Amino acid sequence: MYFPTAEPIHSSTDDAALWLAYRGGDNKALGILAERYFTTLKRYGLKFMVDESVVDDCIQDLFLELWQNRHKISQTPSVKFYLLKSVRNSIIEYLRYQKRFTNEESLHWDTALPDHFNAESLLIEQETLDSLVSQVNAQMSDLPKREREALYLRYFEDLSVAEISEMMGVNKQSVSNFLQKALAKIRTKWLVTIVLSLFFF
Repeated sequence: MYFPTAEPIHSSTDDAALWLAYRGGDNKALGILAERYFTTLKRYGLKFMVDESVVDDCIQDLFLELWQNRHKISQTPSVKFYLLKSVRNSIIEYLRYQKRFTNEESLHWDTALPDHFNAESLLIEQETLDSLVSQVNAQMSDLPKREREALYLRYFEDLSVAEISEMMGVNKQSVSNFLQKALAKIRTKWLVTIVLSLFFF
């Protein structure tokens, strides 16, 4: 079955159109999605404290399976969410095979903040930024693993509470509780503001 797209595919085509074209057999569309989300998927995968080669293999296998099963894959409201969830599932399967996964609480989670923000985006001096990052990292290290992941997915990957709920296999109220508890533990108001700024910009 072929799924026609209204316009030619190019690097600026939106996710929904690319996904539709990929399902119709357009390997260029899948390639654009792979290039668009590779860094996001790898950054998220490395949060689970597995070797970089494992994450690379999971991502490569994901796109290979997507291509092989293109005629069976449904349209998705969020390509980013679909890919992130798929990588998470692949890593959990790897950890289960390695006997390093028993339940969600056994997942390791890297607490380090993303490294692509800069002082200019926050309008502060680099020395001040370094000090803030150090303090935020210390605060993040004190959070339970599930609160860390929920915070990361919500404020860095910009997933909705409903998407995080499905991703982590818990109900939406639990996700809200994770987020509320995590932010409450980052005690001062100015530090919360900095955390959200670092995740959003």
